[in-house]
Amino acid sequence: MQAPKLSAALLIALLLCLPVQAADDQYGSAAKDDGLKPARTQIAQKDWPGAIITLNAYTRANPQDANGYNLLGYSYRQLQRYNESLDAYQRALTLDPKHRGAHEYIGEAYIALGRLDKAREHLEALDKICFLPCEEYRDLKRSYEAALRSK
Repeated sequence: MQAPKLSAALLIALLLCLPVQAADDQYGSAAKDDGLKPARTQIAQKDWPGAIITLNAYTRANPQDANGYNLLGYSYRQLQRYNESLDAYQRALTLDPKHRGAHEYIGEAYIALGRLDKAREHLEALDKICFLPCEEYRDLKRSYEAALRSK
Protein backbone atom coordinates (compact mmCIF):
# COMPACT_ATOMS: atom_id res chain seq x y z
CA MET A 1 0.00 0.00 0.00
CA GLN A 2 1.35 3.41 -0.97
CA ALA A 3 1.38 6.20 1.62
CA PRO A 4 -0.68 9.25 0.65
CA LYS A 5 1.30 12.27 -0.54
CA LEU A 6 1.18 15.39 1.56
CA SER A 7 0.06 18.51 -0.19
CA ALA A 8 2.43 21.46 -0.16
CA ALA A 9 -0.01 23.50 1.94
CA LEU A 10 -0.26 20.75 4.56
CA LEU A 11 3.51 20.34 4.64
CA ILE A 12 4.00 24.09 5.19
CA ALA A 13 1.35 24.08 7.91
CA LEU A 14 3.13 21.22 9.67
CA LEU A 15 6.48 22.98 9.43
CA LEU A 16 5.00 26.13 10.93
CA CYS A 17 3.95 24.13 13.97
CA LEU A 18 7.51 22.94 14.67
CA PRO A 19 9.44 24.84 17.31
CA VAL A 20 11.95 27.18 15.77
CA GLN A 21 15.26 27.81 17.48
CA ALA A 22 15.74 31.55 17.55
CA ALA A 23 18.55 33.66 18.86
CA ASP A 24 18.06 34.02 22.58
CA ASP A 25 18.78 37.71 22.71
CA GLN A 26 18.91 40.80 20.56
CA TYR A 27 22.61 40.33 19.86
CA GLY A 28 22.21 37.08 17.95
CA SER A 29 24.07 34.84 20.38
CA ALA A 30 23.10 31.62 22.09
CA ALA A 31 22.26 31.42 25.79
CA LYS A 32 24.48 28.35 26.12
CA ASP A 33 27.62 30.52 25.95
CA ASP A 34 27.91 31.08 29.70
CA GLY A 35 31.32 32.67 29.17
CA LEU A 36 29.58 35.50 27.33
CA LYS A 37 27.28 36.38 30.23
CA PRO A 38 29.52 39.17 31.60
CA ALA A 39 29.74 40.75 28.15
CA ARG A 40 25.97 40.47 27.68
CA THR A 41 25.49 42.26 31.00
CA GLN A 42 27.84 45.04 29.90
CA ILE A 43 26.04 45.31 26.56
CA ALA A 44 22.67 45.51 28.29
CA GLN A 45 24.11 48.36 30.39
CA LYS A 46 25.51 49.99 27.21
CA ASP A 47 29.01 49.72 28.65
CA TRP A 48 30.59 49.41 25.22
CA PRO A 49 34.23 49.95 26.26
CA GLY A 50 33.85 47.38 29.06
CA ALA A 51 32.17 44.91 26.70
CA ILE A 52 34.99 45.34 24.18
CA ILE A 53 37.63 44.58 26.83
CA THR A 54 35.67 41.54 28.03
CA LEU A 55 35.00 40.28 24.50
CA ASN A 56 38.58 40.75 23.34
CA ALA A 57 39.70 38.57 26.25
CA TYR A 58 36.91 36.09 25.53
CA THR A 59 37.72 35.77 21.82
CA ARG A 60 41.44 35.32 22.58
CA ALA A 61 40.51 32.42 24.89
CA ASN A 62 37.77 31.12 22.54
CA PRO A 63 38.98 31.88 19.00
CA GLN A 64 36.47 29.50 17.40
CA ASP A 65 33.35 31.10 18.94
CA ALA A 66 31.44 33.07 16.30
CA ASN A 67 29.06 34.44 18.95
CA GLY A 68 31.92 36.14 20.78
CA TYR A 69 33.08 37.85 17.58
CA ASN A 70 29.51 38.85 16.72
CA LEU A 71 29.07 40.53 20.10
CA LEU A 72 32.49 42.17 19.75
CA GLY A 73 31.48 43.57 16.36
CA TYR A 74 28.20 44.78 17.84
CA SER A 75 30.03 46.59 20.66
CA TYR A 76 32.51 48.24 18.30
CA ARG A 77 29.64 49.32 16.03
CA GLN A 78 27.87 51.03 18.94
CA LEU A 79 30.98 53.21 19.32
CA GLN A 80 31.08 53.82 15.55
CA ARG A 81 34.40 52.00 15.32
CA TYR A 82 33.34 50.51 12.03
CA ASN A 83 36.61 49.02 10.79
CA GLU A 84 37.02 46.99 13.98
CA SER A 85 33.33 46.13 13.87
CA LEU A 86 33.57 44.83 10.30
CA ASP A 87 36.67 42.80 11.16
CA ALA A 88 34.88 41.12 14.08
CA TYR A 89 31.76 40.36 12.03
CA GLN A 90 33.89 38.94 9.20
CA ARG A 91 35.62 36.66 11.70
CA ALA A 92 32.23 35.51 13.01
CA LEU A 93 31.07 34.79 9.46
CA THR A 94 34.28 32.94 8.63
CA LEU A 95 33.64 30.68 11.62
CA ASP A 96 29.90 30.37 10.94
CA PRO A 97 28.84 31.48 7.44
CA LYS A 98 25.16 31.10 8.43
CA HIS A 99 25.35 33.23 11.60
CA ARG A 100 22.16 35.24 11.26
CA GLY A 101 23.10 37.85 13.85
CA ALA A 102 26.46 38.55 12.22
CA HIS A 103 24.83 38.93 8.80
CA GLU A 104 22.27 41.36 10.21
CA TYR A 105 24.77 43.42 12.13
CA ILE A 106 27.42 43.62 9.43
CA GLY A 107 24.63 44.77 7.11
CA GLU A 108 23.73 47.47 9.64
CA ALA A 109 27.38 48.56 9.77
CA TYR A 110 27.52 48.78 5.99
CA ILE A 111 24.34 50.87 5.99
CA ALA A 112 25.92 53.26 8.51
CA LEU A 113 28.91 53.54 6.18
CA GLY A 114 26.67 54.18 3.16
CA ARG A 115 27.69 50.87 1.54
CA LEU A 116 24.20 49.73 0.57
CA ASP A 117 25.63 47.31 -2.00
CA LYS A 118 27.39 45.36 0.76
CA ALA A 119 24.35 45.58 3.06
CA ARG A 120 22.25 44.12 0.23
CA GLU A 121 24.64 41.15 -0.03
CA HIS A 122 24.02 40.28 3.62
CA LEU A 123 20.28 40.81 3.25
CA GLU A 124 20.34 38.33 0.36
CA ALA A 125 22.41 35.91 2.46
CA LEU A 126 19.81 36.08 5.23
CA ASP A 127 17.05 35.50 2.70
CA LYS A 128 18.76 32.23 1.75
CA ILE A 129 19.64 31.19 5.32
CA CYS A 130 16.20 31.76 6.82
CA PHE A 131 13.69 29.15 5.63
CA LEU A 132 10.94 31.60 6.50
CA PRO A 133 11.73 35.30 6.92
CA CYS A 134 13.47 35.53 10.28
CA GLU A 135 13.79 38.46 12.65
CA GLU A 136 17.32 39.24 11.48
CA TYR A 137 16.16 39.39 7.86
CA ARG A 138 13.16 41.59 8.71
CA ASP A 139 15.26 43.99 10.81
CA LEU A 140 17.99 44.38 8.20
CA LYS A 141 15.44 44.73 5.41
CA ARG A 142 13.68 47.51 7.34
CA SER A 143 16.99 49.36 7.83
CA TYR A 144 18.03 48.79 4.22
CA GLU A 145 14.75 50.10 2.83
CA ALA A 146 14.89 53.14 5.12
CA ALA A 147 18.40 53.88 3.86
CA LEU A 148 17.22 53.58 0.26
CA ARG A 149 14.38 56.04 0.92
CA SER A 150 16.73 58.55 2.53
CA LYS A 151 19.11 58.61 -0.46
